[in-house]
Amino acid sequence: MNKMVVNRVGKLFVTNDASTIIQEMEVMHPAAKMIVLASKQQEQEIGDMTNTVVILAGEFLQQAEALLRMGLHVNDVVTGYTAATEKALEIILDLEAEKVSDVRDKEQAIRFIKSSIASKQYGREDILARVIVDACQQVMPENPTGFNVDNVRCGKILGGGVTDTSVTKGFVLSKDAHGTIKHAKDAKVAVVACGLEMAKTETKGTVLIKTAKDLKDFSTGEEDLMEKCIQEISEAGVSVVVSGGGVSDLALHYCEKFNIMVVKEASKFQLRRLCKATGCRPLTRLGKPMPEEIGHCTEVSVEEIGSTKVVVFRSSVDSGVSTVLIRGSTQNILDDVERCVDDAVNSFKLMVRDPRMVAGAGAFEIELARRLTPFADSVPGLDQYAFKRYAEALEVIPRTIAENAGFDGSGMISSLYASHEAGNVFDGIDINTGKVTSAKELGVLDSLLGRYYALKLAADAAITILRVDQIIMAKPAGGPKAPSQQMGPRDF
Repeated sequence: MNKMVVNRVGKLFVTNDASTIIQEMEVMHPAAKMIVLASKQQEQEIGDMTNTVVILAGEFLQQAEALLRMGLHVNDVVTGYTAATEKALEIILDLEAEKVSDVRDKEQAIRFIKSSIASKQYGREDILARVIVDACQQVMPENPTGFNVDNVRCGKILGGGVTDTSVTKGFVLSKDAHGTIKHAKDAKVAVVACGLEMAKTETKGTVLIKTAKDLKDFSTGEEDLMEKCIQEISEAGVSVVVSGGGVSDLALHYCEKFNIMVVKEASKFQLRRLCKATGCRPLTRLGKPMPEEIGHCTEVSVEEIGSTKVVVFRSSVDSGVSTVLIRGSTQNILDDVERCVDDAVNSFKLMVRDPRMVAGAGAFEIELARRLTPFADSVPGLDQYAFKRYAEALEVIPRTIAENAGFDGSGMISSLYASHEAGNVFDGIDINTGKVTSAKELGVLDSLLGRYYALKLAADAAITILRVDQIIMAKPAGGPKAPSQQMGPRDF
């Protein structure tokens, strides 16, 4: 289910992405901040499954509360949770359902990231998975472990539907080109970071002009200098210039004269990505570029997508950057799909790190709980109560899945346990029919490494909070205020 979040500046978010919700919320309670930190660590390490960390940590604490009300000491709970976590992390390694044998195989990669997309954009996972895998494989180096998630960029264009989302091999700027030249083939690209305009002096000067000839000569000198700079760029073979600053009318005139396409991009981050995509280096001067400072593109053209004009830098060889053009009817949809693409690209990176998968749809958690429960009886002392509660807490994931799909959570958990006891260890919940079905047949699979870290971080966050017996908060004293940075009378 989606959540509607309004942050402190009044911006509206409609999403079910836990990372975005936590980022936009102002969490004040110190204990809650511990869970937020665990979720952010999951986002940095894995890039997905932040929701799992928050849900599991909350359920661990809820089960611990029941134990404390029963009269158990907090040390018994912590010891039991620690032992259960260690055992669970051992069992996880035996719950592998599938393994990707070739990360360059498109169908296997789609199967790996499909569940991550379905959790954000259910019903569109088939279309988006193919687009995202295409984008990732276009920029995958010879050594797959060197895959960089920053090489897959997103471009958001209003209009159309999410199913119109496509991928472009190269870089896309959401703006029009300056001047009348809108297309260049087999283009040499130069990026001028300082802008296409004459440098201004640091001091002001006064020029006394007495005659019309003086006025003409004054402007002619500047024109000749600009023409010389643009001519040098043209003689170097450059047919596309990307300016990081302003573009003067005079510079644009001479670029048109020498048949050079001009694009303006003020963002230095976009310029860096463009340099990476084309293989050029940004120029800090206006003049003839060196051969190693010039990039290359198969085609640079201005295209109209919907009602938005974009500049597309295409490359037939390995450009190092691919762009996913996201379409949608509203800005909220575009933002939500962009978050979905980011999570899917992180899942692809996760597949490169560790290709092992576990069954989703609640099957993994039920099987882990089923295997943990027998070990609780062998734990001496009161720790075994915490051990059992730890296993029960894992049921929160399949229960949440069942309730969100409109089914009875307790009934579905009973059916899952019965199926797993019968030997069907990969059986999960089919949210369309409400029946217990093999998650492998449904294609609902999660990363083993992602689940491993999610469980570890959630348990660590819960144990850290349980170890706290008092919260000591420093508040401002009632004495004199510290002097402000501005000069003025002090408040004594």
